[in-house]
Amino acid sequence: MAGYLLKNCAAVVIDDGKRLTTRRNVDVLTDGPAIQAIGDNLGERELPAKTITRDASGWFVYPGLVNTHHHFFQTFVRNRADLDWTKLSVIEWLDRIYPVFSRLNEDCFYHSSVTAMAELIKHGCTTAFDHQYCFPRHAGKRLVDRQFEAAELLGMRFHAGRGGNTLPKSEGSTIPDAMLETTDEFIADCARLIDNYHDNRPFSMRQVVVAPCQPVNSYRETFVESAALARDRGVRMHTHVGEGESTVIAARHGMRTVDYCAELGFAGPDAFYAHCWELNHDELSRMATDGTGVSHCPEPVYLVGAEVTDIPAMEAFGLRIGLGCDGAASNDNSNLLHCVHSAYMLQCLTASGRRHPVPAPVDFLGYATTGGAALLGRADIGKVAPGMAADLFAIDTRRMDYVGTRHDPLSLIARVGIGMPTDMTMINGRIVWENGEFIGLDEKRLFAEAEAALATVTF
Repeated sequence: MAGYLLKNCAAVVIDDGKRLTTRRNVDVLTDGPAIQAIGDNLGERELPAKTITRDASGWFVYPGLVNTHHHFFQTFVRNRADLDWTKLSVIEWLDRIYPVFSRLNEDCFYHSSVTAMAELIKHGCTTAFDHQYCFPRHAGKRLVDRQFEAAELLGMRFHAGRGGNTLPKSEGSTIPDAMLETTDEFIADCARLIDNYHDNRPFSMRQVVVAPCQPVNSYRETFVESAALARDRGVRMHTHVGEGESTVIAARHGMRTVDYCAELGFAGPDAFYAHCWELNHDELSRMATDGTGVSHCPEPVYLVGAEVTDIPAMEAFGLRIGLGCDGAASNDNSNLLHCVHSAYMLQCLTASGRRHPVPAPVDFLGYATTGGAALLGRADIGKVAPGMAADLFAIDTRRMDYVGTRHDPLSLIARVGIGMPTDMTMINGRIVWENGEFIGLDEKRLFAEAEAALATVTF
């Protein structure tokens, strides 16, 4: 496997062990899957065999982004006026959207995954976690297997969240019968995927997360057995929490969702929740004490219209925070770069009257890199540093878009926003996207195949 010398980078965003900081006019050297060195005039030393040199003049080099919550299959229901949140109540929307999801077939899950991951890669994401909770009976059980296939095609570092729903609509869930599984079915397939795919070695490209969809749509034992399996196999746990369901959980179980999950054992340093916008300070404090992390998804706030997640309070309590795109049902793009910008701007919009100050712009970049890596339990990604995985992306800032901004690479993404794809994305030491092309792949063919799969579904 070739290594790369990125020569004379205008700026490299590194982690010095305490915070993100910047080094100017330095080289970055990779060797196989790892970063070997960052420094001056690295080309003057003896380089590993097959090292390829890239002129990186003008480039800002960033650690690859880590997406910690998504629903790839929803990519096939983007930009649909008939499914617009603003024209429907939540119950009406759920009643309309889930039957659509239940019609997807196996090829749809594969091609929607290719579509979502391709967009993520174009915008600097190098590790993606997907929460795949939709298992229509006619589509079979190999849907996550097809996602791993899609990730291998694109060269994406992929963490698969095997989700599922077990509570029938007749008992209070929003899930049609065609998408239900038993707890035994769900746990058995989680175990199968862990056995077949989970790799906990350094620079692993494949991992599995046990991820029942949400407490409001599953039986109690589903979560109890999920936690038992995850801890027995040493994998992470994930679910949706604090997105409007706490009053329902309280009515059913006599406690809100955070306490309910903790009682079931579905909390701790090996667990992370998506959203958490409705949680009070006592609940945030409990999560911080337990070590449970949160994947903040800022862009659904625009469509859902719910309150803005209190990231300053989460910071003050010491919660572990990552960022996620979320699925296309509530965010029509798979652009984590854009989410960094959205997350910061939303906090600035709602800062007045809040108890805690908005974190610095660079902190939002940290949520999308080191923060996301920590949620996924990875010590080998999320930073540009010697010995870390060579996951990074580069922006050539010699454009009119960046005049007046180049003095502060750390704040650029959060404050200014990046309005175009990266100039280069590298994953595990391999350049997978460069100069507007996926290396070794025909994007027009991928597009045509995805469109053909989408056409098989009747909406």
